[in-house]
Amino acid sequence: MHAGRVVSPVLVGREKELARLVSLVATAPAVAVVEGEAGIGKSRLAAELLGAPAVAGLRVLGGACVQIREPFPLGPVVEALRGRASDLAEADLSPVAGALRELLPELAAALPAAPPPLDDRAAERHRVFRGLAEVLGALGPAILVIEDLHWADGQTVEFLTYLMSVLPGTLRVLLTYRGEEAPAAVRAITARTADTISGEHLVLPPLDAAQTRAMASAILETDEVTAEFAEHLYTRASGLPLAVQELLALLRTRGTLIRWEGGWARRALDELDVPSGVRASVQERVARLSPGAKEVAERAAVLHVPVPVGLLAGGDVEAMDEVLGSGLLTGADGLVGFRHALAAQAVHDAIPLGRRQALHAAAADTVRRLRPVPLGRLAHHLRHAGRTGSWLETAVAAAEQASRLGDDAEAGRLLEDVLNNADLPAGRRAELTVKLGWAALELLRPPPVVPLIIRALEQDVPRPLRGNLRLLHALHLERTRTDNAGVPDAFAQAAEDLESQPGLAAWAMVGVGHPTGGRPVGERKVWLQKALATLPAVDDPAMRMLVLGKVAMILVEVGDPRWAGLTDDLRRETAGRRLLRREVNAYRSIGGGAVFSGHHREGRRLLVAAIEEGAEPDLRGRLELRGLVNLAVADYLDGAWEGLAARLEKLLDDFGDEPGERVLLDIVTLCLDAVQGRREVGLPLLLDVIDTARTRGHFDDLVLPVAMLLRLATARGAPEPAIATAAEAAVHWEASGLWPVAVRVLPALTEALLAAGRFADAVDVVEQHASRLAGLDAPLAGPVLGHARGLLAEAEGRWAEAGAGFAAAADAFERIPALYEAAQAHEHAAACLFAFDEPGAAGRLRQAVTLYADLGARSDLDRATGLGRRWGIRPPAPAQHGPAQPGGDHALSARQEQVARLAAEGLTNQEIARRLFLSPKTVDKHVSAAMRKVGARSRTELARLLPGT
Repeated sequence: MHAGRVVSPVLVGREKELARLVSLVATAPAVAVVEGEAGIGKSRLAAELLGAPAVAGLRVLGGACVQIREPFPLGPVVEALRGRASDLAEADLSPVAGALRELLPELAAALPAAPPPLDDRAAERHRVFRGLAEVLGALGPAILVIEDLHWADGQTVEFLTYLMSVLPGTLRVLLTYRGEEAPAAVRAITARTADTISGEHLVLPPLDAAQTRAMASAILETDEVTAEFAEHLYTRASGLPLAVQELLALLRTRGTLIRWEGGWARRALDELDVPSGVRASVQERVARLSPGAKEVAERAAVLHVPVPVGLLAGGDVEAMDEVLGSGLLTGADGLVGFRHALAAQAVHDAIPLGRRQALHAAAADTVRRLRPVPLGRLAHHLRHAGRTGSWLETAVAAAEQASRLGDDAEAGRLLEDVLNNADLPAGRRAELTVKLGWAALELLRPPPVVPLIIRALEQDVPRPLRGNLRLLHALHLERTRTDNAGVPDAFAQAAEDLESQPGLAAWAMVGVGHPTGGRPVGERKVWLQKALATLPAVDDPAMRMLVLGKVAMILVEVGDPRWAGLTDDLRRETAGRRLLRREVNAYRSIGGGAVFSGHHREGRRLLVAAIEEGAEPDLRGRLELRGLVNLAVADYLDGAWEGLAARLEKLLDDFGDEPGERVLLDIVTLCLDAVQGRREVGLPLLLDVIDTARTRGHFDDLVLPVAMLLRLATARGAPEPAIATAAEAAVHWEASGLWPVAVRVLPALTEALLAAGRFADAVDVVEQHASRLAGLDAPLAGPVLGHARGLLAEAEGRWAEAGAGFAAAADAFERIPALYEAAQAHEHAAACLFAFDEPGAAGRLRQAVTLYADLGARSDLDRATGLGRRWGIRPPAPAQHGPAQPGGDHALSARQEQVARLAAEGLTNQEIARRLFLSPKTVDKHVSAAMRKVGARSRTELARLLPGT
């Protein structure tokens, strides 16, 4: 055994994994993930891959994430690209690559000129992402290796997620991380790569006893390792390759690893009083070093990351040589550090506290000499050295640097640490709390900042700062829903203190005017009008549009027609360019409110614009995901249910445990499941989401689960508890003035009251809704009231009146479109028309059956077909192939008929696609199917053969 060897000269136990990786990198684009616990051999496997002949023709771009973070986002990606200027000299890069000049000044000679700055941090970040992807493509054929992603900063994770959607055809990517420490966002990077990308996800298991024996034989350069010795070594090392190497190195250092009767003595292992793994063996190896070498090892452990050899050695060359010879440290490119992070941690933990503090002080002096100064590491060492004043100053500088670079997560972490652990003057505390508050609003999972904001407000601070603090207090309360009652007061107080900042003041005024704030309707309208009156004084156009969007969202939900004019203003001001982040938010806010209020087509147009016209269209960020949530709700309300369940499931994965969007996704998923019968939806599940939405103040979201609760309870013969729940929700709708939204519940509530024998109450509820909706901009009011009044007429046997009301409601629902509601109205119309032998009954029933079948509404379809059988009519199966038979127009699905009618009006496929937000290819498919089903040979003939034409 060579004196300095602690690493196996051959790869052991990973032959199959290596073969799979070698096969993968033979193609491109490709991505591989190597997952495993610390010390399992991820880096060794990556190194073996990079040394394989299959990689010889590829450019290797490598970077690693580190535990002590710097306020420098995308660090491992930047590390991978440094020094590649000459490789890019002949590359034909687009202007967007110029966005990398500040991030990668080393490449400036090879990059285009920097593009003009954007007034939107997210858009700037997306442009950087595009530039990085282009440069990586230009460096191909290449393999990008990013290790230890469990320590990655948020922007590195975002970029790699983005890269998977645009992976250049010449690039392979290898990612490694510790599975038990990797957050969900890291795991999601490769969760849904395109079919064109080859992929492998390897989870490395511990070595077994036989593999441990093979590794020991390789390290000891002998075949004489006995099975008994290997078994004990395996037990001690728990199958970790790193632990195997460290234990053998310790035995070698002790001099107790000796041959005995043709094998290696088991006694040497038996005498090792160490736990499984690494810690004790590493600490004992350090203890056996000379004092000088031990000090070098301890300095390296405290520094934690590789540093220039001169800074670490401190002039003691012999000590440096000794510790390098021990195998604990390794050197490359003039940098020296621990071979493995576990070993560094083991040494660090064994250093006595007083000495550790002194070593951190020395480490701070060391990193100050690096250029550029790594502020994050410097702050870390100053903190642990007990230099509070210097730590505070450095940590704040690091946070400001992180904020400038768009790394809100790191800025938030640093500022939270300072605010929780430093004694600060009132003004300084307020300033830093404001910085933290704004940074936290950008994060998917923000730190708990409300207590810090309250602490800052308890001190005497200048009025503008106090206004910012109060606004942030209100915004974080609104987001976390920890104190719903306090939200409007916090917004009102903020507005008073933000006189000198009209944009923020207007934002606060809208907060007071929000329907869920609990204030009287008249007072809320005054606050909204004040916000609109403040807008001309707002210089920032993005802020102006954000406020305008919030006001329009509220107006559309309370039925104030002024929302349409404000939406036109928004469109005019943003026309002809990509939308900034706050403008995307405005489009999404109005679109979501419009959809809930019954303006389905207009709401959908705004939501599609928010997703497709944003400055970061390819970046799956939080704002875009929220837009996709709203669009999924729009699809549910429209009745566009094809593929909706799968999209809802994916969105639930994307949002994880964030409650704001999760509650709405849970609501729509439960309602869809209840109608389509994919799973049993019990009343307790609906009651749970109703309670969650009510607690969080999502009163508009309540309409869907309350309506579904009423339907299910009525069908099960026990409507009273559901009626009580609806009454509780109605208190909130009354207080909020959300009648254009709440009216969706009316048909289900009327039917439940009638089933409970409460006819008079049903009449009162219908007339109450009619009174509240009078004069409001509420597209659902007509068909919903028509449906509800039809139920009342039906209950009294007024069949002709009921049938006419249901039929008119069904046709109006289809125009909105609200296809599930339309199907229900068609079914009711058919039942009433059958009752007095009206010939149109069969046609209405066919329409109901077609819609139910197209929606996948199984129990509704069974009920409707049962109705037909009772009256001696068997509605034809909606899915029919081949030439249509006479009277077979019912075979058209709802979407096919919608497309066919537009085609019959003379619209082209492209025009239909734009109107219905479909692709021209999908439109062509629907037109062809419609012509086949009605037996038309041309679009002209299609117009003649469609029912009702």
